[in-house]
Amino acid sequence: MEKLVSNWSKNVGAVPEDYIYPPETRPGNMHIPIGESIPVIDLSQADKGDRTVTIQKIINASQEFGFFQVINHGIPDNVMKEAMSVWKEFFELPVEAKKDLYADSFTTKDCWLSPSSLNYGREKVHMWREALRHSCHPLQKWHHMWPQTPPRYQECVGACSVEIKKLGSKILRLISEGLGLHGEFLDEYSQTMVLSANYYPACPQPELTLGVTKHADPSIITLLLQDGVSGLQVLKDDTWIGVDPNPHAIVVNIASQLQVICNGKLKSAEHRAVTNSRKARISAAFFIGALAESIIEPAKALVDELCPPIYKSFKSKEFLPKLYETYGDSQATLEFFKA
Repeated sequence: MEKLVSNWSKNVGAVPEDYIYPPETRPGNMHIPIGESIPVIDLSQADKGDRTVTIQKIINASQEFGFFQVINHGIPDNVMKEAMSVWKEFFELPVEAKKDLYADSFTTKDCWLSPSSLNYGREKVHMWREALRHSCHPLQKWHHMWPQTPPRYQECVGACSVEIKKLGSKILRLISEGLGLHGEFLDEYSQTMVLSANYYPACPQPELTLGVTKHADPSIITLLLQDGVSGLQVLKDDTWIGVDPNPHAIVVNIASQLQVICNGKLKSAEHRAVTNSRKARISAAFFIGALAESIIEPAKALVDELCPPIYKSFKSKEFLPKLYETYGDSQATLEFFKA
């Protein structure tokens, strides 16, 4: 538990050496502005007869950025607010209340709290964060394994998880249609959902460290809730762009296995999280993905003589171990699965 940043970060005036990133990867003193170019898509338009227009906006954003935000998405504000509140309560619990969930290496636990990442023992540099992880779908299979404290955790996070899964399925069906596939094509690749609730304490020297290093997510699609504190950045054309921390919007990003399924027509977005010296930040990422034994391969409808498969077939469970081997280097991992 002593490895959790929140246990000691308030008592230090400088970032410890094993949290300082090399100059070429640390954020530095340069201010990264919030990017107005990152698409914000009003999903209510798809229900008002503008479905084709909305689909095209999603496809364009997924091709150019691999990243977009959705508003008027159908999840009540109070559901998101209550979930964010209960995650905040959890991370502020005393150490003793969280010790049974703690794991700093690969674990068989169904719900666990880790410092930095589950690569902690192999990391050259640690990330300035801690994360609570557990499966969320199907809800009845997992929710009884979630934290008992705070007492409202299971109720609030359960309600949010159900809404997020419905929204994720809706977005994937819009993407399927936009790719020229039948609307339910991606349903079979969205049978699981895992939460990573992330806590980034205030940092005395945010220019030296990172909350999360540059990476692309390993699953199919990620939906992210933010608490209104900036920190999320996406990489486009070798330039970092800040993402508006709108607590009413949902951030959506294309993940690596969807890039494989669509044969490179959409791109998985590399992104990172930075810290700040004034406020702690909380985010909640829901990773929607395929079952472990599912075959991940380019959709046959998207492959022909002019567009041969870029990637080979593999089981979904093979992707994450390869990502850990490359220390989270998503590009190197995708290269391994090239045809």
